Amino acid sequence: AVIAHHLAKEVDFFSIGTNDLTQYTLAVDRGNELISHLYNPMSPSVLGLIKQVIDASHAEGKWTGMCGELAGDERATLLLLGMGLDEFSMSAISIPRIKKIIRNTNFEDVKALAAQALAQPTAQDLMNCVNKFIEEKTLC
Repeated sequence: AVIAHHLAKEVDFFSIGTNDLTQYTLAVDRGNELISHLYNPMSPSVLGLIKQVIDASHAEGKWTGMCGELAGDERATLLLLGMGLDEFSMSAISIPRIKKIIRNTNFEDVKALAAQALAQPTAQDLMNCVNKFIEEKTLC
């Protein structure tokens, strides 16, 4: 993710695996009971890396997709859409719910949400920002 701007010149697309990205970014094994509570894909550091990859790919005319639990998360969908994610890969059971959210969302609104949320210093502040947006827009 850190060198995405270099890699984007050489690849056709990016596919982000959020489970591994989160684990290695936060140095937290979600399978380890002692530290798994620290595993949070909605961490500003994880989302910041995702945004870097999306921006780098778009700068080179490429697309970015995502697989992993985050792609099927309702709250994350709003942020990821606002960050410019091009493709969401998720379990089949999540598709109708996520599709409804995407169809009922104004892109300019979620772009503004993503910018505001990514500027938050903590995961809790970021989630408060997202939750406020959802309440105001009566989504999810």
